[in-house]
Amino acid sequence: MNSQYIHFHRSLLQGLQKIAHSAIDTSDQQTASEDDLELLQNLDYLAECDPFTDTFFSTGQQALCRIVAAYPHLAPHIPRDLFWLFGGDCLHYMPDEEIEIYQQLDERRFEAEHNNIDFDYEKERARILGLH
Repeated sequence: MNSQYIHFHRSLLQGLQKIAHSAIDTSDQQTASEDDLELLQNLDYLAECDPFTDTFFSTGQQALCRIVAAYPHLAPHIPRDLFWLFGGDCLHYMPDEEIEIYQQLDERRFEAEHNNIDFDYEKERARILGLH
């Protein structure tokens, strides 16, 4: 797996982790809910673990769906790329047009890897999403 691709998504996860830690007050362990602590623990795990294992994906799906369902103030901070990365139930939060864009990006990435061609994931992502 392309290390640039891994690094890009790890950075997104670390950004979400920081936002969640600052938005969810756990300074008083007596008042912090078990759900809050579990969510933060899962985000900590995702931001630091070896990516792309079964546990990584199931934990990611669970954490993102939990944020959307129970932490609406955090949901806008979830990068769309993470919904795509974790897939499964997370895809319910993406319109079909957006899914097609990420499919196209993945197809280009896979084709480049298959042909042993350098692929700048962030640059191609920006191009496909019309960010440049």
